[in-house]
Amino acid sequence: MQKMLVISVLMMLSLSFFSFDFRDDEHVIFYNAYGYSEGDEWVIPMRIYVYEYRPGTLNTTTRIVSRMRDLTDEQAQLFHERARDFIVDSESRETVLFSFDDDPEEEIFGIPDDDGNYMRSSLNGIIEGDFRISKERIEQIAAQQKSDDGWLTIRTVSDGHSGIGKIKLLAEEGLSVISDVDDTIKITEIPAGAQIVVRNTFFKEFTPATEIAELYETYGGAFFHYVSGSPWQLYRPLAEFAFSEEAGFPKGTFHMKSVTKNFLSLSTWRDLRELALNEDYTYDQKIEQISEIFEHFPKRRFILSGDSGERDPEVFNRIRELYPEQVEKIYIRDVVNDRELRPERLEGMTVIPAPTVEYGVSQFEW
Repeated sequence: MQKMLVISVLMMLSLSFFSFDFRDDEHVIFYNAYGYSEGDEWVIPMRIYVYEYRPGTLNTTTRIVSRMRDLTDEQAQLFHERARDFIVDSESRETVLFSFDDDPEEEIFGIPDDDGNYMRSSLNGIIEGDFRISKERIEQIAAQQKSDDGWLTIRTVSDGHSGIGKIKLLAEEGLSVISDVDDTIKITEIPAGAQIVVRNTFFKEFTPATEIAELYETYGGAFFHYVSGSPWQLYRPLAEFAFSEEAGFPKGTFHMKSVTKNFLSLSTWRDLRELALNEDYTYDQKIEQISEIFEHFPKRRFILSGDSGERDPEVFNRIRELYPEQVEKIYIRDVVNDRELRPERLEGMTVIPAPTVEYGVSQFEW
């Protein structure tokens, strides 16, 4: 996935960096978060993004890409929506304060740093850290929110910020599903090559893998973590797609690839280099993110679900080696016919047959 999106990402980053817009209010994305139990507290690893829209740059980018690729109005609108978070302006040095809806004490919270001060956003607009809250306080808040699905709602209270987020607190024991996204729950056709992947990512409606949605329906009570090699800038369109009534995938948390976009930050150039050149980048990212989830829930059982188009079988084999007592089952949606060509790659895994994706060939009309 990383090589196939790099040209599009670089183009959008370049237009964003050298364009100017009228500024509006600062917005905050609270990415869906889970909480785990530690003593008398809940620990909630959080990722927050602070940004401003750049409508002029986004409109200009859309017009340029539309002319370059001769897009229909519908395709141009899809690109406009999918490219939005690549082109927003990241806001640094921002402190984001939030509260829980219906909290009887109306307490204000932030993400603390090692010194106990509230963290400020990085040059790339990101705040990442653990938020801790007592179980007693959560019981008060949950009783007031009366959430139908167990997700608690938070929202910003800091000046000049707007944003709403969701948090799910997970029991120490139970069933969790680690799911890939591209060619697992969404048909992206990664083995078909860069041109088709970019088209399916930015210019057409996402298509669900219905057999996987049906499979996930059988896991009543399980919690889902979607671990993807796609960049965080695609979080919103992917989450909107996955949790829609049409696609029907269970609500959960996303764990994605960091591709920073502030050209004054060394991490931006590192991320772009890795995105373009390092074939192990997604493998390492997934091992790290999945391992962290396992470490937070040593008593939970896990099902791993991915596809054969990239390195999910190798990732899942490594996770099974690291946590043999916790991995209950591995499912692989086979999109490159490894069940016949390389059966040893899928050994010990349950294979879900899928149409074989060939390089340069798409099942979708253009």
